[in-house]
Amino acid sequence: MSWRESRDDLAAAAGGAEYVEHLATNRYFDRSFERPAAKILPGEYFVARDDMLLVTVLGSCVAACIRDGDSGIGGMNHFMLPEAGGEGMVSTSARYGTYAMEVLINHLLKLGARRGRLEAKVFGGGAVLSSLASTQVGARNAEFVLNFLKTEKIPVVAKDLLDSYPRKVYYFPQTGKVLVKKLHRVHNDTLFTREKEYQSRLGQAKVEGDIELFT
Repeated sequence: MSWRESRDDLAAAAGGAEYVEHLATNRYFDRSFERPAAKILPGEYFVARDDMLLVTVLGSCVAACIRDGDSGIGGMNHFMLPEAGGEGMVSTSARYGTYAMEVLINHLLKLGARRGRLEAKVFGGGAVLSSLASTQVGARNAEFVLNFLKTEKIPVVAKDLLDSYPRKVYYFPQTGKVLVKKLHRVHNDTLFTREKEYQSRLGQAKVEGDIELFT
C-alpha cells in the first residue's frame, strides 16, 4: 500500500480508525536558533525538507527522529502506546505505535527520502506520571520503538530513553543534530495534562487495520 495523500485516506487505510497521527500545525520562527520551527504535541508528527527545527517535550511518550542521512529529509513523531490489559491488548497496543511510526516513515519516503538511507534517534519514555507508573508505559514505549526500528533495519544512531525526568528535544533534520534538555523541574502541569489527555484519547480510539511501509 502506498502513501495516502490525505488524513481521510489514512483513516480509510486503517479500517476507518478514529485514531490517526496528525501533522503538527504549530509553526513559528525560533529566534534563538534563527530558523523556522514546528512544535510536535502528543499524537502529532512533522516532516521537513528545509533547514527547520522540530521541537517537542516528552514525559512518558517517546519521539522518533528519523532522517535520510544523505538528503537531510527528516521528521519527528511523538506518541504513546495505550495501556494493555491482557495478551490480546498487548498486540492491539503495539499497533498504535506501529501506525505512528509508519505514518512518519511513509511521509519521509513520499518527500524523497530513501529507505536504505534512513537513520533514527529516539528519546523519552520517562517514568514521570504517577498514574502510569504501575503500567510502566514509559518503558513499554521505549522498548517498542527500539524493537520496531530493529525489525525495520533502521539504525539507531543515538538515544536517550527511560529515567525519571521529562525532556525537551530540539531536532535539526537537515544535519541530524539533536539537543536534549533534561527538565528536572517542571514549572507547570501542561506536559502532564497533555499526556493524560492523549492517553484518554487513545483509550477511546480504535485502530482496526494496518498501513504498510511504502517502498
